[in-house]
Amino acid sequence: MNDLQLFKERSNEAYEIYLPHISIDCVVFGFHDTSLKVLLLKLKGLESWGLPGGYVQKNEDVDAAAHRILEARTGVSRIFLEQFKVFGTVNRSEPSLTHMPPDLWYRQRFISIGYYALVNYKDIVPQVDDISDACEWKDITGLPEMMMDHELIYKTALETLRKQLNYKPIGYNLLPEEFTMPELQKLYEIILGYTLNRGNFQRKMLAYDILIKHDKSRKGGAHRSPILYSFDTEKYNKALEGGLNTGW
Repeated sequence: MNDLQLFKERSNEAYEIYLPHISIDCVVFGFHDTSLKVLLLKLKGLESWGLPGGYVQKNEDVDAAAHRILEARTGVSRIFLEQFKVFGTVNRSEPSLTHMPPDLWYRQRFISIGYYALVNYKDIVPQVDDISDACEWKDITGLPEMMMDHELIYKTALETLRKQLNYKPIGYNLLPEEFTMPELQKLYEIILGYTLNRGNFQRKMLAYDILIKHDKSRKGGAHRSPILYSFDTEKYNKALEGGLNTGW
């Protein structure tokens, strides 16, 4: 079966299963090796990359659809998801799909609900399905060309993440259970888009009283091993209710 025949078959199934004109696109962020990454996929027949996405079943809640879609792409069922914007520009998908017949499900006008997801990088195993050729992590500093309006969706998600840094459990969901202060600072710097003073950052973080300092350090390296921390989830969530102080 060639790619077009496959999409025709999936199109017929979609008309039976899903609500028309509504789609979901997810910006999945992960943090690894002091860099922020986003999960992208490549559909068959396209050179550009796209965000993981899908459609809402006729008897399904929208949030449930987003979780189902991401579980299929990541292999993980419990993911922090935040709905952040609806994208509905006319012809937002047309430039990428002109090679498909106009009556296919995918050629409809879709209003897309955007979600961002925060995951532990090491928990995720990217999944390729029968209509995609690849599903991979990409560093946000060197993203490939993206299909449709997915670059706009990604940039909007990152800007939302930046605005919500002091109000959502972003560090808790992106960092491993135990982390170093430099790793925490690097995560904040990448999201904020600028360098932070090391001493000031550490003093502020410790003053929030949301970290548990462990009596051990990470082994390895020629210099003194960095101290390990983890979040005190109860105190962290309580602090987020009022928002961490801004002005990093």
